[in-house]
Amino acid sequence: MAISVIIRVLWPLAVALTFVSVLYANLGMAAEQGPQTGGTHEEYDPPQIVAKALLCFNNKYIYSSCEESYRLNESGNLDVGPEHTDEYCTGACLTETNLVLSCIDNIFTNFLFYNKATIQDIRDTVKAACGNGPERGNFNVAEHIQAEASNAQKAINQIVFGLGLMVLWRGLLP
Repeated sequence: MAISVIIRVLWPLAVALTFVSVLYANLGMAAEQGPQTGGTHEEYDPPQIVAKALLCFNNKYIYSSCEESYRLNESGNLDVGPEHTDEYCTGACLTETNLVLSCIDNIFTNFLFYNKATIQDIRDTVKAACGNGPERGNFNVAEHIQAEASNAQKAINQIVFGLGLMVLWRGLLP
């Protein structure tokens, strides 16, 4: 009798823990398949791909009008002060920054800047900094990445908490 109650209470917990383990194990993993041509995988030299992507920062046809101090570089930082927001967002710099990001994205989609920012992180930061919201003028990419990570962690915590409540509720029902 006592064993059947223990099994009835613990099996949902075991299922939930297995689910959470699988969730955490697969979180952030992307399919790592190489490009295919004619059914075969082509081999690429990773340093060559990175070198090509880095050339986007020095392309004279992309960065031609934006002041050098405002340009995005390999570090992933945008050194634009709040007082220069209008100049950056309404001038050539915004357009040229987006061209550089597209250039990198076309060569190496999973490119990471030195500060661990992704191409999308930079795009989101520029969009927020040039928008009319409360983040206007804030070109700090690191703060933007930390805010995203914090929101993601909150969401994961809520999911785990919800699963825990479901398991406890199921275990308490006869």
